[in-house]
Amino acid sequence: MFGSCQNSDNCSIPSSASLKIPFSISIKMLSLPSKKRKRMKRLIIFDLDGTLLNTIADLAQSTNHALQVLGYPIHPVTAYNFMVGNGINKLFERALPEGEKNEENVLRVRKEFIPYYDIHNADKSRPYPGIAELLLQLQEAGLQLAVASNKYQAATEKLIAHYFPNICFAAVFGQREGINVKPDPTIVHDILTIARTDKEDALYVGDSGVDMQTAANAGITACGVTWGFRPRTELETFRPEYIVNEAREILTIAMSR
Repeated sequence: MFGSCQNSDNCSIPSSASLKIPFSISIKMLSLPSKKRKRMKRLIIFDLDGTLLNTIADLAQSTNHALQVLGYPIHPVTAYNFMVGNGINKLFERALPEGEKNEENVLRVRKEFIPYYDIHNADKSRPYPGIAELLLQLQEAGLQLAVASNKYQAATEKLIAHYFPNICFAAVFGQREGINVKPDPTIVHDILTIARTDKEDALYVGDSGVDMQTAANAGITACGVTWGFRPRTELETFRPEYIVNEAREILTIAMSR
């Protein structure tokens, strides 16, 4: 899916002259030659779960529903922070008890999960603080925006349309049939092609090691966020060019020359 925007009247992108960039923002930059951080970005690619939206409660509720229907033990919500991130089949494998982690059972859980989650995936999910404002500011500055998620495609599209109806995304991609999940870089390469943007002009933003690996595999600049599902230490292991604590810091990174 690309060109995602429900309200076309809000999709005009004015020049960046009127954009106000916040000052006194603390950006955690890891060691990187200055010549690699002076180029203003043209495309910002966001992970979805744990980056744009806090979806963990709905994912946990829906997985626990499927497990309970099938007679398996359920897990506390906090346990799901370390189960998500590699697609739903891997989530189900991790949620199943030892001795039950096989393809047949994964598919049984999936059969119960999908219809339930399709109804309840926006019950408790919410954008993280400052995200809606950040996306609008980036759009107003003339930057292209995209989503690269390991969530299945239909749910990815639904959540983006529901929570960000006034944002025009160049591409909204989730897990698609026949396409390897992240950290395989195919999803990023597809977005770069659609956006007609060189990798040097793109910034990838995510909350997990999988996201940092994806950016590295695609050869684009990585920005880790600390408000998501995984701890900062996981991000630091992959040495992304940037680690930020607040959404507004991404604006400064994207606009810096």
